[in-house]
Amino acid sequence: MTEAETPVRLVICDDHVVVRAGLRALLGSTPGIDVVGEAGSGPEVVALAERLQPDVVLMDLQLGGDMDGIEATRRITAGAGATPHVLVLTTYDTDADITRAIAAGATGYLLKAERPEELFAAIHAAAQGRTALSPPIADRVLNRMRNPQPTLTARELDILGQLSQGLGNREIARALHVSEATVKTHLGRIYDKLGVDNRAAAVAVANEQRLLK
Repeated sequence: MTEAETPVRLVICDDHVVVRAGLRALLGSTPGIDVVGEAGSGPEVVALAERLQPDVVLMDLQLGGDMDGIEATRRITAGAGATPHVLVLTTYDTDADITRAIAAGATGYLLKAERPEELFAAIHAAAQGRTALSPPIADRVLNRMRNPQPTLTARELDILGQLSQGLGNREIARALHVSEATVKTHLGRIYDKLGVDNRAAAVAVANEQRLLK
Protein backbone atom coordinates (compact mmCIF):
# COMPACT_ATOMS: atom_id res chain seq x y z
CA MET A 1 0.00 0.00 0.00
CA THR A 2 1.17 3.59 -0.62
CA GLU A 3 1.91 6.17 2.06
CA ALA A 4 -1.30 8.02 1.13
CA GLU A 5 -3.38 4.86 1.66
CA THR A 6 -1.72 4.07 4.97
CA PRO A 7 -1.11 7.30 6.88
CA VAL A 8 1.77 7.48 9.34
CA ARG A 9 0.31 7.57 12.86
CA LEU A 10 2.13 10.38 14.64
CA VAL A 11 2.38 11.68 18.21
CA ILE A 12 3.78 15.19 18.75
CA CYS A 13 5.75 16.04 21.88
CA ASP A 14 6.75 19.64 22.67
CA ASP A 15 6.39 21.54 25.93
CA HIS A 16 5.31 24.75 24.15
CA VAL A 17 1.57 24.79 23.52
CA VAL A 18 1.86 27.20 20.58
CA VAL A 19 4.51 25.03 18.90
CA ARG A 20 2.36 21.92 19.33
CA ALA A 21 -0.63 23.74 17.89
CA GLY A 22 1.40 24.87 14.89
CA LEU A 23 2.76 21.39 14.25
CA ARG A 24 -0.67 19.83 14.61
CA ALA A 25 -2.16 22.35 12.16
CA LEU A 26 0.67 21.77 9.68
CA LEU A 27 0.89 17.99 9.94
CA GLY A 28 -2.78 17.31 10.54
CA SER A 29 -3.61 18.69 7.10
CA THR A 30 -0.81 16.80 5.35
CA PRO A 31 -1.83 13.76 3.28
CA GLY A 32 -0.24 10.57 4.55
CA ILE A 33 0.15 11.75 8.15
CA ASP A 34 -2.39 11.18 10.92
CA VAL A 35 -1.71 13.08 14.17
CA VAL A 36 -3.16 10.75 16.80
CA GLY A 37 -1.99 12.54 19.93
CA GLU A 38 0.16 15.22 21.50
CA ALA A 39 2.09 15.55 24.75
CA GLY A 40 3.79 18.37 26.62
CA SER A 41 6.14 16.44 28.91
CA GLY A 42 8.41 13.41 29.04
CA PRO A 43 6.20 11.22 31.25
CA GLU A 44 3.14 12.17 29.20
CA VAL A 45 4.67 11.20 25.86
CA VAL A 46 6.06 7.92 27.23
CA ALA A 47 2.60 6.95 28.49
CA LEU A 48 0.94 8.13 25.27
CA ALA A 49 3.37 6.18 23.09
CA GLU A 50 2.69 3.02 25.07
CA ARG A 51 -1.07 3.47 24.88
CA LEU A 52 -1.45 4.61 21.27
CA GLN A 53 1.48 2.73 19.68
CA PRO A 54 2.04 5.32 16.94
CA ASP A 55 4.43 4.78 14.07
CA VAL A 56 6.47 7.87 14.90
CA VAL A 57 6.93 10.16 17.88
CA LEU A 58 8.05 13.68 16.95
CA MET A 59 10.20 14.59 19.96
CA ASP A 60 11.51 17.90 21.24
CA LEU A 61 14.64 17.60 23.39
CA GLN A 62 14.10 20.37 25.92
CA LEU A 63 11.04 19.47 27.98
CA GLY A 64 10.03 20.90 31.31
CA GLY A 65 10.11 18.74 34.43
CA ASP A 66 12.42 15.92 35.42
CA MET A 67 12.42 13.99 32.10
CA ASP A 68 13.92 15.51 28.97
CA GLY A 69 13.44 14.34 25.40
CA ILE A 70 16.54 12.15 25.55
CA GLU A 71 15.28 10.13 28.49
CA ALA A 72 11.78 9.96 27.00
CA THR A 73 13.29 8.64 23.75
CA ARG A 74 15.26 6.03 25.65
CA ARG A 75 12.17 4.78 27.48
CA ILE A 76 10.00 4.69 24.36
CA THR A 77 12.52 2.80 22.23
CA ALA A 78 13.42 0.40 25.04
CA GLY A 79 9.89 -0.97 25.32
CA ALA A 80 9.01 -4.59 24.70
CA GLY A 81 8.06 -5.71 21.20
CA ALA A 82 7.60 -3.27 18.34
CA THR A 83 8.14 0.29 19.51
CA PRO A 84 7.49 3.64 17.83
CA HIS A 85 10.32 5.30 15.94
CA VAL A 86 11.43 8.60 17.49
CA LEU A 87 12.22 11.56 15.25
CA VAL A 88 13.87 14.40 17.15
CA LEU A 89 12.74 17.90 16.14
CA THR A 90 14.71 20.56 17.96
CA THR A 91 16.54 23.87 17.73
CA TYR A 92 19.64 22.38 19.40
CA ASP A 93 22.43 21.01 17.23
CA THR A 94 25.35 20.50 19.61
CA ASP A 95 27.43 17.36 19.20
CA ALA A 96 26.44 16.33 22.71
CA ASP A 97 22.71 16.51 21.95
CA ILE A 98 23.11 14.64 18.67
CA THR A 99 25.24 11.92 20.25
CA ARG A 100 22.90 11.46 23.20
CA ALA A 101 19.76 11.37 21.04
CA ILE A 102 21.15 8.75 18.68
CA ALA A 103 22.51 6.71 21.58
CA ALA A 104 19.07 6.84 23.20
CA GLY A 105 17.52 5.25 20.10
CA ALA A 106 16.33 8.15 17.96
CA THR A 107 15.81 7.19 14.31
CA GLY A 108 16.30 10.73 13.05
CA TYR A 109 17.37 14.23 14.10
CA LEU A 110 15.82 17.29 12.47
CA LEU A 111 16.19 21.00 13.15
CA LYS A 112 13.09 23.17 13.47
CA ALA A 113 14.50 25.47 10.81
CA GLU A 114 13.94 22.82 8.13
CA ARG A 115 11.32 23.36 5.41
CA PRO A 116 7.95 21.62 5.89
CA GLU A 117 8.67 19.33 2.93
CA GLU A 118 11.82 18.08 4.67
CA LEU A 119 9.83 17.39 7.82
CA PHE A 120 7.16 15.44 5.92
CA ALA A 121 9.81 13.33 4.18
CA ALA A 122 11.64 12.69 7.46
CA ILE A 123 8.44 11.51 9.16
CA HIS A 124 7.77 9.00 6.38
CA ALA A 125 11.40 7.86 6.45
CA ALA A 126 11.30 7.42 10.23
CA ALA A 127 8.08 5.40 9.97
CA GLN A 128 9.96 2.95 7.77
CA GLY A 129 12.87 2.81 10.18
CA ARG A 130 15.16 4.79 7.89
CA THR A 131 17.54 7.39 9.29
CA ALA A 132 16.50 10.99 8.69
CA LEU A 133 18.98 13.77 9.44
CA SER A 134 18.98 17.49 8.67
CA PRO A 135 21.81 18.22 6.21
CA PRO A 136 23.87 20.15 8.82
CA ILE A 137 23.48 17.25 11.27
CA ALA A 138 24.43 14.68 8.64
CA ASP A 139 27.54 16.69 7.79
CA ARG A 140 28.60 16.81 11.42
CA VAL A 141 27.98 13.12 12.00
CA LEU A 142 30.02 12.22 8.92
CA ASN A 143 32.78 14.60 9.95
CA ARG A 144 32.97 12.99 13.40
CA MET A 145 33.18 9.56 11.77
CA ARG A 146 35.93 10.67 9.41
CA ASN A 147 37.78 12.60 12.13
CA PRO A 148 37.21 10.78 15.41
CA GLN A 149 37.83 12.72 18.57
CA PRO A 150 41.13 12.02 20.37
CA THR A 151 40.92 9.64 23.30
CA LEU A 152 41.06 11.09 26.78
CA THR A 153 44.32 10.93 28.69
CA ALA A 154 44.55 9.16 32.05
CA ARG A 155 44.51 12.51 33.87
CA GLU A 156 41.50 13.70 31.88
CA LEU A 157 39.67 10.49 32.76
CA ASP A 158 40.54 11.07 36.42
CA ILE A 159 39.08 14.55 36.30
CA LEU A 160 36.02 13.35 34.40
CA GLY A 161 35.47 10.72 37.07
CA GLN A 162 35.59 13.37 39.80
CA LEU A 163 33.27 15.52 37.72
CA SER A 164 30.72 12.71 37.54
CA GLN A 165 30.60 12.69 41.34
CA GLY A 166 29.47 16.30 41.36
CA LEU A 167 32.73 17.79 42.62
CA GLY A 168 33.67 21.39 41.88
CA ASN A 169 37.02 22.53 40.52
CA ARG A 170 38.47 23.24 43.96
CA GLU A 171 37.42 19.83 45.28
CA ILE A 172 38.81 18.07 42.21
CA ALA A 173 42.10 19.94 42.59
CA ARG A 174 42.40 18.85 46.22
CA ALA A 175 41.48 15.23 45.44
CA LEU A 176 44.04 14.95 42.64
CA HIS A 177 46.69 17.20 44.27
CA VAL A 178 46.83 19.66 41.40
CA SER A 179 46.02 23.36 41.06
CA GLU A 180 42.60 24.71 40.11
CA ALA A 181 44.18 26.22 37.00
CA THR A 182 45.32 22.74 35.95
CA VAL A 183 41.81 21.40 36.48
CA LYS A 184 40.34 24.19 34.33
CA THR A 185 42.85 23.49 31.57
CA HIS A 186 42.01 19.80 31.55
CA LEU A 187 38.28 20.55 31.59
CA GLY A 188 38.67 22.73 28.49
CA ARG A 189 40.41 19.87 26.68
CA ILE A 190 37.77 17.38 27.83
CA TYR A 191 34.98 19.63 26.51
CA ASP A 192 36.73 19.97 23.15
CA LYS A 193 37.27 16.23 22.79
CA LEU A 194 33.71 15.34 23.73
CA GLY A 195 32.14 18.15 21.71
CA VAL A 196 30.36 19.71 24.69
CA ASP A 197 30.39 23.05 26.46
CA ASN A 198 29.43 22.33 30.06
CA ARG A 199 30.00 19.89 32.93
CA ALA A 200 26.62 18.13 32.80
CA ALA A 201 26.92 17.46 29.07
CA ALA A 202 30.46 16.12 29.52
CA VAL A 203 29.28 13.61 32.11
CA ALA A 204 26.27 12.65 29.97
CA VAL A 205 28.41 11.98 26.89
CA ALA A 206 30.99 10.13 28.98
CA ASN A 207 28.26 7.84 30.31
CA GLU A 208 26.81 7.29 26.83
CA GLN A 209 30.24 6.39 25.47
CA ARG A 210 31.06 4.32 28.54
CA LEU A 211 34.16 6.30 29.33
CA LEU A 212 33.51 6.10 33.05
CA LYS A 213 33.99 2.83 34.91
